[in-house]
Amino acid sequence: MKDVRSYCLVTAAYWAFTLTDGALRMLVLLHFHRLGYDPIRIASLFLFYEFFGIVTNLLGGWIGSRLGLNFTLWSGLGLQIFALGMLALLSPDWTEAFSTAYVMTAQALSGIAKDLTKMSSKGAIKLLVPEDASGLLFKWVSLLTGSKNALKGVGFFLGGVLLSLLGFVPALLTMAGALAVILVATMMVLSWGIGKAKAKVKFTHIFSKSLEINVLSVARFFLFGARDVWFVVGLPVFLQGTLGWGFTEVGTFFALWVIAYGIVQSVAPDLLRRRWKGQAPQGRALLEWAIILALLTAAMAIGLQVGLSPSFVIIGGLAGFAVVFAINSAVHSYLILAYTAGDKVALNVGFYYMANAGGRLAGTVLSGLLFQLYGLVGCLWAAVIFALTAGLFAWGLPCRHESKLVPVGAAVGGDG
Repeated sequence: MKDVRSYCLVTAAYWAFTLTDGALRMLVLLHFHRLGYDPIRIASLFLFYEFFGIVTNLLGGWIGSRLGLNFTLWSGLGLQIFALGMLALLSPDWTEAFSTAYVMTAQALSGIAKDLTKMSSKGAIKLLVPEDASGLLFKWVSLLTGSKNALKGVGFFLGGVLLSLLGFVPALLTMAGALAVILVATMMVLSWGIGKAKAKVKFTHIFSKSLEINVLSVARFFLFGARDVWFVVGLPVFLQGTLGWGFTEVGTFFALWVIAYGIVQSVAPDLLRRRWKGQAPQGRALLEWAIILALLTAAMAIGLQVGLSPSFVIIGGLAGFAVVFAINSAVHSYLILAYTAGDKVALNVGFYYMANAGGRLAGTVLSGLLFQLYGLVGCLWAAVIFALTAGLFAWGLPCRHESKLVPVGAAVGGDG
C-alpha cells in the first residue's frame, strides 16, 4: 500500500458511519411498523434516501475529483449527524402526512451522507494500491467491502437493541454523539487532497464513460435491485407480521445475515482462487454467478408456494443467498476499479454507485408494493427477473488477462 495510514483513517471513519447507517435503517423500519404504517408507506420513507443517493453519486464523484475525497468524507459524516438530530425532533403530535414528509427529508440527508462516505472510501483504495497489482486490488477491495457489510449487520442488531432498550429518540442522539467524535478526530488527522484530479474536471465529464463502465453500471443496477426487491421491506415485515418475531429478533437475524455476507465477501478471492486458477476475475464471471443467484431465489419462491415451512425456506435460502450475492458483489466492486484509470476514480466510482443507488431505489419501491399485492413470493419472483437481467448485461463485459491473486499475508506483508 502507498499510504496505509491514510487508508486506515478513511476506512475507520467508513466503519463508524456504517454502524449508524445500519442501525438507523432498522430503527426507522421497526419504529414505524410499530406505529401501524403499512408496507407501502414504510417503503416510501426510504424513497428519498435512495433517490438522493443517485444524485449524490453522480455529483459527488465530480466534487471529489475537484476538492478531494477527504472533503466528501467529512461532508458525509456531518450530514449524517444532522439527519440523526432531525429525526430525534420528530413529534407524535404531528399529522401523519407531515411526519412522513419530515422523515423522508431526514432520510434524504442520510442517503446523501451514506453515498458521500462510501464513495470516499471506495475511491481511496484505488489510489493507494500499486497500478500493476490487479490481484492485490481485488484482495483489498474485498476486505474493505466485506468488513463494511459485516459492520452494517452489527448496525442492524444495534438498531433493534437500541430501540428495545433506549427508545427511538435516545438511540438517535447516542449515535449522533458517537459520529461527532469520529468526525472531529478525522478532521484533525486526515490530510487534504486525496483523490483530487491533477487537471480541472469539467461537469460534462460525469457522463463520459467507457463501454465497460456503462455495462457494469447497468448490471449493478439490476444486481442490487434483485436483493432489495424482497430484502428491504418485504422480508422484515414478513418476519415480524407472519412469523411473529419481535424487534430484537428481527434486528439480530438481519445482523447475523449481513455479518455472514460481509465475511464471505472479505474472503471471496481465497474462495475463488481455484475456480479462476489464481487469476483475478474476468468480467463474464458475473454471468454464471447471476444465474446461480436467480436459481437460488426461484427455489425459495417455489418452496413457499408449495407449502414448505416458511422458517426453513427463509433461513435456509438466505444462507445460500448470502454466499452467492457476496461473491457477485465482490467481483463487481473489484471490476469497477480495475476498469478505471487512477485520475478518474472519483468520477467513475461515483457514476457506478449512482447505478447501485438506482437499483436500491427500484427495489425499495417494488418491495413495498409487491409485498402488499402478492406477498413475499411476488417479491422473490421479481428478484429472479432482476438477477437474470444483471447476468445478461454482465455477459457483455470483456474478457482480458488479469494479474494473479495474492494471499492476505502477501498483501499486507509485501508493503511493509
